[in-house]
Amino acid sequence: MNSKERVMTAFSCEVPDRVPIDYLANPGIDARLKAHFGLEPDDAEGLRKKLNVDFRSANVLYKGKKLHADIPDREVKVDNWGIHRKRIEHESGSYWDFCDFPLEHATEEEIASWPMPNPDDFDYSRIISECETYSQYAINGTGGFGDIINGNGMLRGMEQTLIDLVTDDPAGLLLADRRMEIQIEITRRILEAGKGKIDFIWLGEDLGTQNAPMISMEIFRKHIRPRHQKYIEVAQAYGVKVMMHTCGSSSWAYNDFIEMGIHAVDTLQPEVKDMSPEYLKKTFGGKLAFHGCISTAGPVATGTPDEVFEYCRRILDVMMPGGGYCFAPTHCLQDNSPLENVLAMYETAYQYGKY
Repeated sequence: MNSKERVMTAFSCEVPDRVPIDYLANPGIDARLKAHFGLEPDDAEGLRKKLNVDFRSANVLYKGKKLHADIPDREVKVDNWGIHRKRIEHESGSYWDFCDFPLEHATEEEIASWPMPNPDDFDYSRIISECETYSQYAINGTGGFGDIINGNGMLRGMEQTLIDLVTDDPAGLLLADRRMEIQIEITRRILEAGKGKIDFIWLGEDLGTQNAPMISMEIFRKHIRPRHQKYIEVAQAYGVKVMMHTCGSSSWAYNDFIEMGIHAVDTLQPEVKDMSPEYLKKTFGGKLAFHGCISTAGPVATGTPDEVFEYCRRILDVMMPGGGYCFAPTHCLQDNSPLENVLAMYETAYQYGKY
């Protein structure tokens, strides 16, 4: 099988020739991996090939004007959605954390007039060439995660975002609808430009803490499910699969995911409630494909290469039977992950993940 065939077989909950492999990482460990393989700092494709990664993306470029100004005196970067980020240093590197939350106290009228990207201001002409370049790989054509809790939280703050969902606050719901409408239209245009060569879209909605749901099923069905259903309907119109990213304890929503037409679930943090490989495989195997399950907080970050090998092999032993599993970290590999552990992780997947 080539990578496209391998991933799509797994997404159909069938058995491929080997487990598909995916890669997500923070800048620090990403740079160390490229240096290890003698690659240039910007050679993302070279690294994907070294790690035998089966997934690729077809991306659009924004060509419009900058909609929100940065704040240089505070070293705050502001993107075209108006999300504020400030660089935070830590012992193993740094990351851009969200700050300020400019729409936390915004009214419905203020949110209605808040500048957001226009789908017309993206370059879709490069999509078909990317699809042809990566024709042997499984191609993701998403124009944004569509995540309501995280995405609104970046602008409105997490506390106010959750209050919005509980109280049906029209300002918060309008923010979700405006963001979702734009991302759905960008995705539709990407799928159209791909001319049938895009394989799946990748949505997201973090639904759990480490030990419980973040919201009730009532709120999920009232506010989250109907909005994502519109996204899924676009995917269905173009005949592509749908994968949903959900951090934390989120398997409580998976039966609804199946009803909605979602094919695969991502992240699968094995250390949190009702997310162990054994539970997921027993409860949802054959009905959902799985992408993730290799904890970024486990042996990959804290163990030895031998411990990483045994850990990854155990996950594969549980998830491989019957197909439907894609090997991937539960989130971006963190900068505190030792290089030799990450190499052991991917070597185990490639060598031990063969059927």
